Amino acid sequence: MQDDIVEIVNFEDIDLKGATVIAGFPSIGLVSTIAANYLIDALNLRQIGALNSSHFPALSVVHTGEPLSPVRIYAGVQSSGEKIAVFVSEFKPKPHLINSISNAIMKWVTENECKTLISPEGMVVEGKDEKNEGATSAYAIGSTSDVRNILAMKNIAQFKNGIIAGVSGVLLNKGKQSDFGVISILTEAHPNYPDAKAAAAAINIIALITDLEINVVPLYEESERIERQLQKFHKQAKPMVSSTGQVPQPNMYG
Repeated sequence: MQDDIVEIVNFEDIDLKGATVIAGFPSIGLVSTIAANYLIDALNLRQIGALNSSHFPALSVVHTGEPLSPVRIYAGVQSSGEKIAVFVSEFKPKPHLINSISNAIMKWVTENECKTLISPEGMVVEGKDEKNEGATSAYAIGSTSDVRNILAMKNIAQFKNGIIAGVSGVLLNKGKQSDFGVISILTEAHPNYPDAKAAAAAINIIALITDLEINVVPLYEESERIERQLQKFHKQAKPMVSSTGQVPQPNMYG
């Protein structure tokens, strides 16, 4: 495996034809990571694979006594028959790996004949502060006219102008270029701490798109505890800063 290549390791074969895939890589407010971890637990998904790269953090994420790779793939079939897969990481990809990660994900969803790829993101909003208890706004943008029509039919506010960076932005571009349905969900999030309320708003949009019933009440109720736990983990992780200055982002349920 070359240094700049991201490899997907499949632990088991599972039929994911027509599946909805969630890409959860850390962004503003850790919205993607919190949402992805919550979906994994709420939908009882199991790990089916992992991503490897020589540039990933040289560590194992230990959760409930089990060693886990920094970037993992979970999947499962819901009682409604809806197939869901989730890519999740607690670590922000280095800039030079973003294209390789995005290529690996797009290749995987294409090979597995998945239906839609959704990437939640946090969005900085001027004036948003810790004491603001107002409803969190959420928007979405689709890579194709078909998915944009779906967003319109479900009355989901669409993002009109701005910049979407990182894995989400690259996936949107690749979706448009290959005529594959990619949706980026943008929720107002605080840039300085893990924002569980913003993650809950993103999950509500995912539930609308997939027609799944996902109860986010526990996430709202435990948002302060989760945020405190993540901040504590972040402080503990500081000694693990790599030579590039990257600080590992904490595991939500560690």
